[in-house]
Order: sequence, then C-alpha cells, then structure tokens
Amino acid sequence: MSWAVTVGPASITVGQVWGSAWHHVCSALAPGSVSCAADPLTAIQDAIVWQGRGARVVAAASVGAGLAVAGTVMQAVVRNPLADPYLLGVSSGASLGAVGVLVLGMSVLLPVAAFVGAVGALVLTLLLATARGGGLPPVRTVLAGVAVGQACSALVSFVIFWSATGDSYREILSWLLGSFGGITWPETALALGGTVVLGGLLASRSRVLDAFAFGDVSASSLGVDVRRERWLLLVVVTLLTAVLVSVCGSIGFVGLVVPHAVRLVLGSRNHRVMPVAALVGALFLLLADTAARTVFEPRELPVGILTAAIGAPVFAVLLRRSRL
Repeated sequence: MSWAVTVGPASITVGQVWGSAWHHVCSALAPGSVSCAADPLTAIQDAIVWQGRGARVVAAASVGAGLAVAGTVMQAVVRNPLADPYLLGVSSGASLGAVGVLVLGMSVLLPVAAFVGAVGALVLTLLLATARGGGLPPVRTVLAGVAVGQACSALVSFVIFWSATGDSYREILSWLLGSFGGITWPETALALGGTVVLGGLLASRSRVLDAFAFGDVSASSLGVDVRRERWLLLVVVTLLTAVLVSVCGSIGFVGLVVPHAVRLVLGSRNHRVMPVAALVGALFLLLADTAARTVFEPRELPVGILTAAIGAPVFAVLLRRSRL
C-alpha cells in the first residue's frame, strides 16, 4: 500500500512516506517534542501524500475488499455463480440518486443521494421478491433485482438525455464509470468503516453460507433459520454495497471475478474464501486504480473501465476452466 502512494509524477520514496507517517504520529502523541524527527516531505509533497494519494489508496483497498466480500456472500445466498454485489439493483439505484443531484448542481450531496438511491432500490427489490409467507426465494430475488435495476437504468438514461450538459455531463460520466479521483478522508473513512463493520458481520455468517449451498431444506435441517438468515444477509450485503458505491461509483467485475478466482484455488468453504477474497479484492482494485491514474498521464482513466477490461477476459478464462 505504501508503494502505491509513491507512484505518480511527484518523486517520493517509500522511506519518505514511512518517515512522514512516523513524524505525524509522533507529533500527534507528543506535540512539540524534540524527539520527533522532522518531516522528510516538503509541504507540497506532504499534501500530495496525505491529502491526495493516501486517501485514495486506502479507499481503493477498502472498496476492493468490500466488493469482494459482498460478491462472495451474494453468490452463496442466491446460489448463482453469476451473482455480484449489484444484483439487487443497488448500483442502478445509486446511479439514479447520484445523477439527480449532479444534474441539479448539488454534488456536495452526491454520497448521500447515492446511498439513498441504493437503499431505495433494495426496498423495491425486496418488496417485489418477497413471496407469500415472507420468504425470499433465490430465483424470485434475482428476477426482482433485474427488474428494479433496469427500471432505474432507464430513468438514469432519461435524466442524462433530458438534462445533462457541460460539466454535469462529465461529472455524471466519471461517476457512472467508477472513480476515486478527488476522494477525501471522510469518504475514505466511510468506505473503510463500512467494509470493516458490515464485512465483518457478513464474515461471521460464513458457516450459514456454507449451509445454503445444500439448499433450503438441508439448511433448515442443520438448524439454520433460512428465512431470517437470507433476509439478514441480503440486507447487510446490500447496505455494504450501497456504502461503497456512494463513495466511488459503480466499479464492476471486482465482486464477480475475485470470488470465482479464490474459490477455484481454495474450494467452496466460505470461512476460507471470504478473508482471502477480501485481500485479493483490495490488492486488485488498488493496482487497477494506481494504473488508472498513472498509465495515461496526464489524463486519468476511470478505474471502472480498467477493471472491466481486465475482469472480462479473466472471467472468460475462469469460466472455461470451471465446471459450471
């Protein structure tokens, strides 16, 4: 992670980053102490590392880990290897909320609007998917998510066609393609906190996810309250996805490809797959974002384009080698 902070046009070494980190920690714990070494970075370099690249690196790793965990859980809950964190229309709902505030020129409300839109899509999906008796059949849930997602996507296209011009159009396009450009520490803290808290809650249900692999009847015979657990897992995984999407937009293929790749190596036991998928997802998105902001310099490529360009052929290879 410290290496990614050094990549860019400004010449900064890993040693300088660690030295600056120690300077800031020491200064915070013992203000004015002569024992604290001087900051090896200039004022401009310090701003680049801690206000620009640092927040971006932590956010990319947090979002990558969170999406990988969410994809792992979603595939297990609906028993569909093609499921990803956006299955329930969350991404399209978030896009609708984000596009609405960007068109109105209220970009300061973008994370809030995206989160509200994602949660709204979740509510609609669950209302459509809920069968008589309160259950959430996997097939019905998937179909409801597809319907809500397509409806939200149609509204997004209509709003862009009817209202977006100039700067608002560029902002909308950047957000829809997924980007960490301009991210701040509060947004980074939101992504990190959501991944740690909600991702940790999902990881604690890994044994339940293993039981779902045998079907609802078998899971019930193992003592799992199938209805309650499915509701809990779908709501939590969607809230996690909503938090992540509200920070950086829709970044595809991380939650789809990473769980597949990890399962091919480790097998299907979720208590093994989930932590490794989180690490792989964090590393993958961190490297992708580092490449997106440096390879095409001075232009910056939205990271969602790069993850799709890498993820699509990788997924095709994994699909050929799997037994699906």
